[in-house]
Amino acid sequence: MLLERDAEVAQVREALSAAAAGTSSLLLLTGPLGIGRTALLQRLSLLAGEDVRVLRANAAPMEQDFALGVVRQLFDSLLTGDPSETCERRLREHGASARMLLTDDALPLDEHGFVALSEPVLNGLRSLLADVGADKPLLILVDDLQWADAPSLRWLAYLVKRLHGLRAVLVCALRDGDPGGRQVTLREITDSAQRVLRPAPLSPGAVGEMVLGQFGEPGDEEFARACHEISAGNPLFLRSVLAALAVESHRPTAGHAEAARRQRPSQLRERLARCMRTQPPPVRDLAAAIATLGDQGGEPELISLLAGLDPIGFGAALRTLGQLGLLTAEREPRFRHRVVQDAVESSMTVAERERLHDTAAALLYRNGSPAESVAAQLMAVTASQHPWAVEVLRTAADTALRRGAPDAATRYLRRALLDATLSGESRGRLLIDLATAERGFDPAACERHISQAIPLLPTPRHRAAAALRISPTVVGVPPPAVVDLFHQVAEDLGPASALEGSARDVALRLEARLRYAEYEDPAGLAASVERLSALGDAPPLGSTAERELAAVLLDAAMLTTRRSAAEVARLAGSVLEREPATADRSHSPLPLVAVALVAADSVRGINSWPAPEQHSPGQDVTTVDALVHAEQALMLVARGRAARAREPAERAMRLAGAHWPEAGMLATVALTGVALELDDPELVEGLLDDAGRRRSANLALTASLQLLKASQDERHGRWASALDTLLACGRQLEAAGWRNPVLFRWRPWAAALQHRIGDSRAALALAEEEHARAEAWGAPVALGRALRLKGRLHDGARGTNLLRESADVLRASANELELARSLVLLARRMDGGAEAAALLREAKALAAACGAPWLVERAEQGRGTPAPRPEAALTRTERTVVSLAGGGLTNQEIADRLGVTSRAVEKHLTHAYRKLDISGRRQLMEILPRLDSEILR
Repeated sequence: MLLERDAEVAQVREALSAAAAGTSSLLLLTGPLGIGRTALLQRLSLLAGEDVRVLRANAAPMEQDFALGVVRQLFDSLLTGDPSETCERRLREHGASARMLLTDDALPLDEHGFVALSEPVLNGLRSLLADVGADKPLLILVDDLQWADAPSLRWLAYLVKRLHGLRAVLVCALRDGDPGGRQVTLREITDSAQRVLRPAPLSPGAVGEMVLGQFGEPGDEEFARACHEISAGNPLFLRSVLAALAVESHRPTAGHAEAARRQRPSQLRERLARCMRTQPPPVRDLAAAIATLGDQGGEPELISLLAGLDPIGFGAALRTLGQLGLLTAEREPRFRHRVVQDAVESSMTVAERERLHDTAAALLYRNGSPAESVAAQLMAVTASQHPWAVEVLRTAADTALRRGAPDAATRYLRRALLDATLSGESRGRLLIDLATAERGFDPAACERHISQAIPLLPTPRHRAAAALRISPTVVGVPPPAVVDLFHQVAEDLGPASALEGSARDVALRLEARLRYAEYEDPAGLAASVERLSALGDAPPLGSTAERELAAVLLDAAMLTTRRSAAEVARLAGSVLEREPATADRSHSPLPLVAVALVAADSVRGINSWPAPEQHSPGQDVTTVDALVHAEQALMLVARGRAARAREPAERAMRLAGAHWPEAGMLATVALTGVALELDDPELVEGLLDDAGRRRSANLALTASLQLLKASQDERHGRWASALDTLLACGRQLEAAGWRNPVLFRWRPWAAALQHRIGDSRAALALAEEEHARAEAWGAPVALGRALRLKGRLHDGARGTNLLRESADVLRASANELELARSLVLLARRMDGGAEAAALLREAKALAAACGAPWLVERAEQGRGTPAPRPEAALTRTERTVVSLAGGGLTNQEIADRLGVTSRAVEKHLTHAYRKLDISGRRQLMEILPRLDSEILR
């Protein structure tokens, strides 16, 4: 596909018309590598016909020793294109010249053994050409003139000065920047050109046509724009990129625009590498220097020094690279495309690359360049002897951490550790720096390097402070090796009561970590609550260490509900008031404060937490961001905004996905809350599948997954299995001492299932237990849920009063969705009237604000006469039997539970199937209502 070359073809046609009238000419076709000179000559060769005779030759580097190779191709193409007796006869008539074209033996040699073309021979070949073109104008096409053999160049130089009378147009293609273009004979030819044809880069419109031709479908504007940017309109670059994208099965859509920008086609790289190998040493040296420094924006003076070129040599070599089309601009030492750098690097040996990078590092260091620029050069060197290398790498790591790139910082520090001169405390300090960089995305490596560093440090305080660089896992138990390490350094340091200043702070922070490691142990939790009591009503919170300890002790009090929700919220608020909103808190126990506030139903007006960080595409992400997004999702769920919480929760899971379970635990807990609130089966199944691939014994995570499993079982009608899972979850939580009714609300859900399958007594017992726990804890959301559950289970005025009390309590809660649920149930229980309508209007507004369309629809349905339910025609006994059958019980199991015969159960089921107009249990699972279970949760 030849696009946007009509102007050049038109100029050749114009020259041919002039030649037919007796005015011959030479046209020079030139341009950078890949601009499409060969394709244009191919298009011109199609002009051959009755009015034009075309002679074509393609020069090649491997044929430069083949004397008169280009001339022979021209006349061979004549015979191939017009094998008439007339052409053969004309060649035979020029005996000596013809034999010279047919056999090497006829070529005259000089005293040095080179071909010597005398005037008679040169003129004979011209005469042969004139005779051949006597009846038709000639179009003579020579591609890659810079590679033509010397005798052919000599004849062409002779010919261009004697074109008059030949009725010929000679078009010679010559690549810009090629060293062969400097030959004296070749310059004689090019200086004689009447016109210079220089094809322009392709326009965006032409690029779009190329995309259509490659993929068979139009490309999106963004995709075509990316292709034009990455190729700069160069046909060779563009074809290579499009072919590579097609091989990778990309389509020309906007979503694949970045894939186009990232392409580095291997075939193009090899083509460019071959081009570089033909260049003279100064050009190759300059290209190597640009490849070493150019991506970092190396200054021309530094690049010139690295290449070993003086100003004149630098300018000439730079001009050549620009003419070849390899630079962004002719005088700017920066490659147009990353694949050019790949090609240059592939043409260098390993030793050359190492030498250049080491020299570049020294040049940049002496020039005062930024530490990361120097470090980037050191990273490419296996071993460097520069005494300043380690310090530069550490400085670069600090810079990378400040800009939010811990991966880069880690690479610098790992490279610094290769320095053989490091030992003792210096090596230990470097290991600590490395562990600090790693803790946000590779906790295992962080723990390993801290363990290696501690024996190298001189004092207990230093060793204890180093251990604190290990980030605690929010809602996760530290590995036993880490706990042992904490115990070891804490024992060496001594108790906080015997210490002062920074040593006391370190001891308090260590105590916080050790107490948090026991948060699944009832005895450990009880000890932490006692420690909180010993601190008094106003625990000291003046230092970060004191706040970290308070956060852990508050978490214990919240889990065990041995302090009221109001007291926990008050102390948590005090911690927030004194703790700066920085990302550093993510590597401490302080995020536990967010969990405590959620459990205490005290999340209104919290604005001291850092907002989620925004990253550019090339920036590293860490668990810091995952934690912030997970906290944001928890806060939104606690306010009943599950729909809004989904995006930050899923983002937290994506960011933490590579570092399960450390960063993924809180993200999973947050997303579990979203999945259950939204009742989203796909989200539930996705979380369960993910958990199946990454197993963890962590209690918070296990409980979350059990709730998800119960949700899945309930959706598929496996009520008995769902109930068993919920009860097992409750037993595990109770055994660990976790009594908080807000975080894992398994009792209301289990009670709803018990009520559904006909076990009303067990349901009421669980409801009373939940109510007692909620009253003891005191959080409005917990108490309001418990009252709603009891109101749903009780009929008549008692149930209505409980629902009314639930709504009143929930008006003090931050969770507006829970209030909407209670209002809906209360309005239905009131069975119409002005008050019921007002309650439904309020519920609808709250549900809409919370993004809960299912509850909005329920509220709207409640305005009119409720649609009859399919089970309405069933007797009470039939309803009980149907519920038990829907829970997965066999006829005999139902009979045993109800104290009747299996035959009686079968009779009740038959009557129920007839009333419901279904054929059996399979359809029963599909039609059986959920009995408002989503409200009861």
